[in-house]
Amino acid sequence: MSVAGLKKQFYKASQMVSEKVGAAEGTKMDDDFKDLERRADLRSKAVVEVLNKTTEYLQPDPATRAKLAMLVTVSRIRGQVTSPGYSQPEARLGDSMTKYGSDLGEESVFGKSLIDIGDSMKKVAEVKNSLDIDVKQNFIDPLHIVAEKEIKEIQQQQKKLENRRLDYDYKKKRQGKIPDEEIKLALDKFEESKGQAEIAMHNLLETDEEQISQLSSLVNSLVQYHKECLGIMEKLSATMSIRMSELHSHPKREYTPKPRSSVDYGEPENSNGGLSSSATRTTVSSHAPAQPIQRPSIKSRPQEPRCRALYDFEPENEGELGFRDGDIITLTGQLDENWLEGKVHGKEGYFPTNYVEVIVPLPH
Repeated sequence: MSVAGLKKQFYKASQMVSEKVGAAEGTKMDDDFKDLERRADLRSKAVVEVLNKTTEYLQPDPATRAKLAMLVTVSRIRGQVTSPGYSQPEARLGDSMTKYGSDLGEESVFGKSLIDIGDSMKKVAEVKNSLDIDVKQNFIDPLHIVAEKEIKEIQQQQKKLENRRLDYDYKKKRQGKIPDEEIKLALDKFEESKGQAEIAMHNLLETDEEQISQLSSLVNSLVQYHKECLGIMEKLSATMSIRMSELHSHPKREYTPKPRSSVDYGEPENSNGGLSSSATRTTVSSHAPAQPIQRPSIKSRPQEPRCRALYDFEPENEGELGFRDGDIITLTGQLDENWLEGKVHGKEGYFPTNYVEVIVPLPH
């Protein structure tokens, strides 16, 4: 940048500082422009906030949401077309129920009921996956385009307008030292940017038809989701009634404990309070001097970073580390605030922080 350009930037910055401290008053926007700007700003905030909250509604678990975002980024880097989907809590519950239902066996009515509910919950998870896809295609993606194009366009035009306003005010303040043609050119550029900003804000506010159509798509997707869930739950309710009838048709069985086996405790005078045994005992002479017990000295050493598993964690993607409730996991690193790295049972990988309790933290 030339010396003249640097000087110009300096005076524009000085103009901004002067306006903030009240030493100089800059060009004011008219009331119509301020009203347009206020409404466009409110619409922009609504679009961004609704986008974020819709994603949280579909993917409520922040740890799983963060993991999904990380895996999607990795998939893009690797050039993979498909990316892993969100792990629905209904699917995790269903998997747990069907697993333990199968372990309990066909003879257990409780086990068969667990399988019935588990299968239904996994169907609900499939319907939830369809909801995710529909809402993303018909609501989130169109709103995201608005946020990325129209809202960013407004922000750029507003920034450009502010720069040209400062430039015009700076030159107007130096009237007499700067040619009138240069001041007029600065005013023309300011007015041009003001018009472009107004058009960008107006265009955003005139997207009601498109955005209401997108909202209608969101509502329709939710209606379809709840209808399908209702159908699944009604069938499950009928099945549970059958299980109750099946249970009532089986009389309760009384438990009869086995008779205790007799135990020979030996003669009273030879008894030491324990069971008799034919094992050979070695007699130690009472005259032998007692030898002091030599205990090896233990040198203190720094404890290895580790954590304890609070729940079972089943790996769903490549690189994840599976473990069971109560496992002690050696910590080897941390990806971010939601993911740790470690090893257990001879395997290494990463896992969510909210599944474990850190016993010895990683060194800073």
